[in-house]
Amino acid sequence: MTAEQLDGELEKMIGDEGIKVPGLGVIIFKDGAEVYSKFLGRRRIEPPKSVTRHTRFRAASVSKMFTGFTLLQLFERGKINLDADVSDYLGFELRNPNFPQKKITARMLASHTSSLRDGKIYSSPPDISVEEFFQPDGRFFEDEAHFSEEPPEKFFYCNLNYGLLGTIIEKVTGKRFDIYQRENILTQLGTKADYVPANLDAAEFDRLGTIYQKKNREWVGTIDDFKVQPAKDTLNLQNPYAEKFCCNFNLKDYRVGTNATIFSPQGGLRISFEELAHVLEMLINGGTYRGRKILSSESFAEMFKPQWIFDGTNGDTCGGAILSYGLGVYFIDGNSTARVCKNFEINLVGHTGEAFGMFAGLFFVPNSKSGFVYMMNGTAIDEADPKSRGEFSANYIWEEKIMDAICRFLKG
Repeated sequence: MTAEQLDGELEKMIGDEGIKVPGLGVIIFKDGAEVYSKFLGRRRIEPPKSVTRHTRFRAASVSKMFTGFTLLQLFERGKINLDADVSDYLGFELRNPNFPQKKITARMLASHTSSLRDGKIYSSPPDISVEEFFQPDGRFFEDEAHFSEEPPEKFFYCNLNYGLLGTIIEKVTGKRFDIYQRENILTQLGTKADYVPANLDAAEFDRLGTIYQKKNREWVGTIDDFKVQPAKDTLNLQNPYAEKFCCNFNLKDYRVGTNATIFSPQGGLRISFEELAHVLEMLINGGTYRGRKILSSESFAEMFKPQWIFDGTNGDTCGGAILSYGLGVYFIDGNSTARVCKNFEINLVGHTGEAFGMFAGLFFVPNSKSGFVYMMNGTAIDEADPKSRGEFSANYIWEEKIMDAICRFLKG
């Protein structure tokens, strides 16, 4: 596929109905260099503002990779033992009551093998400890909804795992999750990305795009639909399955190490296409970004090593879309139900993001210097609609269309 042909396929994805999206952007690297970029449609519908290279969106679960970078960096610095009982870090005993003798580790949290579950709520107000998700008298206990009847070591995708990792990161560093990651990961990657839109510089906030879904035939902003920038150090809860718990809170009196779920370590990073390309550059160079060592070779290898592989019975595969998982990343076998190309095989490693109408991805081809990033900021049909399902894989139709086109371009 030529660049002109890829232009045409992406342009067909822009629109207001069916499986079309308000805006999108793509950056592709091949053999270590950027070879393609395209930015189309609207990041804001009213007043209309265009998607550009510097548009930033809430990247959904692509954010898990950044929490993974932070975790592995602390691992290599001797601050976190991946296989220690996380109770030792959290300051309270965390056990699945169905398996009280089995400890839960940071490795289990990062690889979704902890036996914990989301329930309807996995991001709670800053003055409430994460312990309240797990105690019978806790406000967000949800009648044991956060515990599985399946034992630890079985895979089940759970966003709350990453809220706990964020809290552990705070415990061992003594710094707020968003601030520590900004200082030790995001700034080192040459980005101004942030988990708190209120704390973006004015110019960077102006580049922030809205994520949309169609409701009653109209685009409705589901996240970051700001008219003005919120007051500094304020943040909305982000629970896509419980809208009444998406209200605004002040972080001024937040006690570090008690509840990093407020920052959504699993999905709350606001980052631009350009900044995601910096991350891709780091990944295809084995953990180094323009001379800066973000992750050691040992940490990089640990993060990108399969921690769980589906054997037919040992977990939930999200309908066949996730068949193996590392530490904040997963692997796409080009000859499986997770594949993103219809007519040829290509293996990928990275992470998708899907929330509030956003679809995003950051992937590279193993043992190569090729990869891509993309973000799309809205869906005109519900994700539960049969039309949203992929035509040849377990992925959503939006993911199939954009990644199949990108990979055909990469193949040439």
